Amino acid sequence: MKAVVYEKYGSPDVLQLRDIPKPVPKTGEVLIKVHATTVTAGDYRMRKPDPAAARFYNGLFQPKKIKVLGFEIAGTVEEVGSNVTRFKVGDVVFGSCGINFGGYAEYKCLPEHGSDEAGCVAIKPRNMSYEEAATVPIGAMTALHFLREGHIQKGQKVLIYGASGSVGTYAVQIAKRYGAEVTGVCSTANLEMVRSIGADTVVDYTYEDFTRRGETYEIIFDTVGKSPFGRSLKALKAGGFYLNAFHIAPARILRGMWASRTSSKKVIGATANSKADDLDLLREWIEAGQIKAVIDRVYSLAEVAEAHRYVEKGHKKGNVAIIV
Repeated sequence: MKAVVYEKYGSPDVLQLRDIPKPVPKTGEVLIKVHATTVTAGDYRMRKPDPAAARFYNGLFQPKKIKVLGFEIAGTVEEVGSNVTRFKVGDVVFGSCGINFGGYAEYKCLPEHGSDEAGCVAIKPRNMSYEEAATVPIGAMTALHFLREGHIQKGQKVLIYGASGSVGTYAVQIAKRYGAEVTGVCSTANLEMVRSIGADTVVDYTYEDFTRRGETYEIIFDTVGKSPFGRSLKALKAGGFYLNAFHIAPARILRGMWASRTSSKKVIGATANSKADDLDLLREWIEAGQIKAVIDRVYSLAEVAEAHRYVEKGHKKGNVAIIV
């Protein structure tokens, strides 16, 4: 099968389209013919690698455990392993590849019941294309996970920092689904888009610091790791939650632990869990018209390196999809 492989760390040029063996589903797995995948921040960070700690997981000097990137996919079930009961050949599905990646390929095996490491899979929303559905498993599940960690409730004031990105666009919509009053922080070019997906208020960070507006929030959700830590805590109400997706720099972890222990405000970081049940819930909301995908650009599998260059600039609107 065709797959985009990388044998060394570095620039997007290390990504090469090659032929590799087609996987065979094991007990409890389904083989998915991949129609679409995406380029996420997690993909280019593993490729570089950045943070350098990724080397301890994937090889100090060159990639060993993961040689095919791609965090999320959408496609059709081509084969099922023994003991599989939830899926059958021909089912149209979407899913997370977990921390083993592997989506930049024509085929990918995923476990029927799922795990954080191996990924998870569910039936695709009927009203989404493959490209749209492929953007849901990481962005939307991450947004859902952290907003739940912040005990989001109807009527709360929630601020999404980085509201125009993959996690951010889903976070705005999911927070509105819960009945929150949402403020989205983004750049000038993305103000109208963020407003169009439901944000009640939008703040242009290039002109205004949200922490100096005099507003306070029950939840501040930083999806990009760029909000000012100290001033963000001051903009939280007592008992509020400061959520940080993906960004687990040691200094932030220590400051977060200290703030959580010495005040009523809680700082929560790290990464989200992959759960098939959450994909099923998100599918329900999508089919009800409460959540939609925001796609900036679409590339072919042969253009993955160019897609990485674009995403790494940090200016994408929503998601970048790959047609396999």
